[in-house]
Amino acid sequence: MTPPPGYILIRPETLVGVQKAIEAALGPRAGDCLAAGGRAGGAKATAALEGDAAGWAQRLLSAGREIGWGDFSLERLTPTALVVTVAGSPFARAYGAAGAPVCHLTRGVLEALAAAVLERPASMVETACVAMGADRCRFESVTIEDGGDETSPPSPPRFTRGQSPVRT
Repeated sequence: MTPPPGYILIRPETLVGVQKAIEAALGPRAGDCLAAGGRAGGAKATAALEGDAAGWAQRLLSAGREIGWGDFSLERLTPTALVVTVAGSPFARAYGAAGAPVCHLTRGVLEALAAAVLERPASMVETACVAMGADRCRFESVTIEDGGDETSPPSPPRFTRGQSPVRT
């Protein structure tokens, strides 16, 4: 299989191995570092998109599906909100059981998409994760005006494996 131009093939287990090593070294800050990598790739991908916000979202989510990052679905897109779900996340699958969301690269890419389609800085929070027992990973936008800020993205909600998120 030949990857699309500008992409490389890498096993999710390799990326998760790197992720777990970063987590061991940095603790909770590791997720923000991985999300920063996702934002960098997402910014490049969104810069190449043309058309309207809904078209951008659909094209980027389709591209994510095509490169093997899971089955992305646009749950909601309004002028103030972006919600995306992902079935079959290779990152969650390769990570195994976890007590907190693990799809930081995906979160970063979706933050870049949210900033583009909402036309303002936005963070994404993974409110459900397959690694925690959810059926699908779910990402919700939080814009700076909603109480976030660029230096401290919102904390994900607390989870108990197999239960719904508990907002704090």
